[in-house]
Amino acid sequence: MTQSQDVVIYNVENHIATITLNDPKSLNAFSTPLKNAVMTALQDAEADDQVRVIILQGAGGNFSSGGDIKEMLSDGIEKEVLSEKLKAMVTGAGEVSLQLRKIHKPIIAKLEGAVAGAGMNLALTCDFRITADNAKFVQAFVHIGLVPDAGGIYLLNELIGPAKTTELVMLGDKISAQDMADLNLVNQVVSADELDAAVMTLANRLCQLPSTALATMKHLINTHAYMGLNEALDMEVHQQARLAKTDDFIEGITAFIEKRKPVYNK
Repeated sequence: MTQSQDVVIYNVENHIATITLNDPKSLNAFSTPLKNAVMTALQDAEADDQVRVIILQGAGGNFSSGGDIKEMLSDGIEKEVLSEKLKAMVTGAGEVSLQLRKIHKPIIAKLEGAVAGAGMNLALTCDFRITADNAKFVQAFVHIGLVPDAGGIYLLNELIGPAKTTELVMLGDKISAQDMADLNLVNQVVSADELDAAVMTLANRLCQLPSTALATMKHLINTHAYMGLNEALDMEVHQQARLAKTDDFIEGITAFIEKRKPVYNK
């Protein structure tokens, strides 16, 4: 069964639901229409008793470039307008993070190309991450005067601790697939040619395991490791809305538009 919902393609075959972010021109930027379509696909996969495993992937050789800057700026760059726009977008990304944890079915993030910002953080919310060696990861928020969304700081802190989290989010450097493996943030690194096969091997293996036991394990993991996610997401919304009104954000986003390096602390 295949359904097309504009920017998301949903397919179910052999007990595996594949959700494809399908806006390659924007490198699958996380727009509101894409967010809504992903939520619908996740709800369909959760409700379908035939689905045992979910794969989340991007079209066109990239996973996701993160938040949609064009949508963010669609109503202008007046501070109050930007704050409200950003508040809505960050809330939406958080809803997807919560849904990824709520579904008691294993979710595999298939990663390649750009895995940036909210895209990286949504991948961190999944249960398994398999990446091609060409993937580039980045917490780019600092470069436009914002903080990570979709649970980024909370998830990184849980997975790798505060010291390395501080480095990744404050410096905003690009991270290679091998760097991610060294940090235990991905389960496997393969060549781009091997990515499809590696993901399907894991998905098929999970399909053969007792689904009720897997669901219970995910519930217990959520209880122990993700109890603070909801509160962290609420804090992100508040802080992003506040930061959207700062001169630093206006400078960061203006520099991004003008393709120049921002100058802060003038």
